[in-house]
Amino acid sequence: MASTPTEAIVAGRSSLSAAAPTRDTRLDVLRGVALIMIFINHVPGQIFEYATTKNFGFSDAAEAFVLISGIAVGLAYGSGFRPGNRLKMAIKAIKRAFTLYLAHMITTFMTLALFISGAWLFHRPGLLVEINILAVLMNLKEGIPALLLLGHQIGYNNILPMYGALMLMVPVILLLNARSPLLALGVSGTVWLLAGIYQVAPHNMLIESYWFLNPLSWQFLFTIGIVSMLHIKRGGTIPRHPLLLAAAAAYVALSFIWVTGHLWALGNSLAALGLPTVITGFDKTFLSLPRLLHVLALTYLVISIPAFSRILRRPAHHPLTILGRHSLNIFVAGTILAMIGQVVLYITNKDPLVGPLFVIAGVATQFAYAYYLERKRQQGKVKTKLVTKPATMAIPVRIGTANTYRRNDRK
Repeated sequence: MASTPTEAIVAGRSSLSAAAPTRDTRLDVLRGVALIMIFINHVPGQIFEYATTKNFGFSDAAEAFVLISGIAVGLAYGSGFRPGNRLKMAIKAIKRAFTLYLAHMITTFMTLALFISGAWLFHRPGLLVEINILAVLMNLKEGIPALLLLGHQIGYNNILPMYGALMLMVPVILLLNARSPLLALGVSGTVWLLAGIYQVAPHNMLIESYWFLNPLSWQFLFTIGIVSMLHIKRGGTIPRHPLLLAAAAAYVALSFIWVTGHLWALGNSLAALGLPTVITGFDKTFLSLPRLLHVLALTYLVISIPAFSRILRRPAHHPLTILGRHSLNIFVAGTILAMIGQVVLYITNKDPLVGPLFVIAGVATQFAYAYYLERKRQQGKVKTKLVTKPATMAIPVRIGTANTYRRNDRK
């Protein structure tokens, strides 16, 4: 699913190199697809929802997004996390976590405003009992602080808190990986297992429940992405073997049959084995093993089959590439649009025509916003070049050394 920028997947092995500075667009494409899937799933009750990945396997776009994020963190933070620079990288990760917190606050209070306004303008008080809003409105004195302290999460607004918590763990993950990749995976896997067995997770303050996405569980998938990426950057490869390919394909096929055939009753047979539910269940909060294995099996197929890699490697100006490049902004915009969509579907009683039309318009809006952000980014790069070029050109005139000019001109 991911690599350093110059991966060349050839028959028999996956070889990756960090030599070239070119951005690997496959990460952006996959992230763009995940963002679209998340948006569609966050507007429930319309036909496009039945075409998303959650209907064809144990895992869904959330697992893909977290794994991709781990891979991206490995690319962005891994090389810089070395003795003498670790504190700087830790601060960078903490700042990113704070940015995610602010983004979550924006989507949370926008959601509250949208649902309250919808209930008032359209005389539909039922909106106030949707997606965990009522617990806040019934006790604003405790509800607002709970929202600010992440002690209560509005429905469909729970990915960013988990992701922010994962970013706070990045320095520890990278430190363990610096000692030994196996140590990092071992510690992470142990935390995942114990959190699932003993149901350890951040609690909500207003209602008796856990965070919907437990960061102590989801950190294992995140860590797998980071450690795998750093292994590849060190010159390692992902082993490609016919038996592994067959096992991954068989598991993905089994998952497809299980979900599409609604064979959930077979889960009782797994439960009868007496193993912890984190091993035999399909719980999303604690990222049960069947969900974890499914996203990993899909990833293995993507990185091991050259055709998949070629399909995902799109040009830098491809719409999905641009969408994924601005993932946080698009996620925030998509969440707000999805909340508008939920209000619209509620007041129209989930009209079979309104829902799909809104989703199409919402996806188009996100692409338009992504292109706007990309144009601003390109304009910023041009301005930077215009500012730095005169100073660079002046160097050979003052110093009179051709080699010095060429060295500075490349910066």
